Amino acid sequence: MNKTKLKIARNKVDQIDKKIFDLIKERTKIVKYMLSIKKYKRQIIDRKRIDDILKKIKNKSIRYGIDSKLTSRIWKSIIWSYVEFQKKKFKKK
Repeated sequence: MNKTKLKIARNKVDQIDKKIFDLIKERTKIVKYMLSIKKYKRQIIDRKRIDDILKKIKNKSIRYGIDSKLTSRIWKSIIWSYVEFQKKKFKKK
């Protein structure tokens, strides 16, 4: 094992992680806004939209040669984490 190459690779992953963190921060702001315009708790989950997103992710993964099971798992985690976030934050109007 080449420790120098490993350190360089880990630094690259750290840089990507920072970008992901910044995107999550931005996504959270948008999700909070969307939540503020929802009248009913049942509006939090849109199964058709979730299915459409997951289909697009699968197709894009295949097109770009990325493991589609991995990307689907990541996106499902993101989606359902935000669903739970919205459920906790939801306030009736």
